[in-house]
Amino acid sequence: MSKVPVINIEYCSDCETCLELCPEVFAKNRTTGLIEVQDMEKYPEEKIHEVISFCPNDCICFSENA
Repeated sequence: MSKVPVINIEYCSDCETCLELCPEVFAKNRTTGLIEVQDMEKYPEEKIHEVISFCPNDCICFSENA
């Protein structure tokens, strides 16, 4: 199992902190304007924990992916 970051878009304020801190994982969809998680085989957990700690709306978390 691997940990995958997930964004609860309902609570996202589009502050772009995740984009600034970890652009290799988070990106803004050019069509929808929403923040998305890039598909990766392995995510940099330490950097994502940092992003989670700075997210003002606590809308990013890890999900277990089988």
